[in-house]
Amino acid sequence: MVFDKKRNPDNKTTDTIIGESTVCEGKIISEASLRIEGQVLGDIECSGDIVIGENAVVHSSIQARDVTIAGKVKGDVATKGKLTVMSTGELIGNIQVRAFIMQEGGVFQGTSTMTASGQDDKAPSPISSAPSAKNRKEEQSLASAN
Repeated sequence: MVFDKKRNPDNKTTDTIIGESTVCEGKIISEASLRIEGQVLGDIECSGDIVIGENAVVHSSIQARDVTIAGKVKGDVATKGKLTVMSTGELIGNIQVRAFIMQEGGVFQGTSTMTASGQDDKAPSPISSAPSAKNRKEEQSLASAN
């Protein structure tokens, strides 16, 4: 049978494409790279790279090695490597990345956290939108000082 064979996915090659006329709802988990040209509503966990095409609309929290955004993304993005927002890209959400590239004309609205390249290569943890107690105290101290 075809399904009996276990193969090791190559996370450098794109094995899944969500086409422009496709709407996908639910969580996506992929060992290989992923290209989205349509609409996705749901979290995405990818061991490879993710490319969000120019006409794509994605409402997801995204975890991947590298992410390139040329379309619209609403949700948090965490990468082990770099995040690139192209000139046609729009990202509304928080990011946790090692490198961030923003082309002129691209839109980013949110907070950013950059990790050092010397830190371990574990998958980045999901980003919490709530400020920590320490950050709240620092913000209160700054506010009362003014």
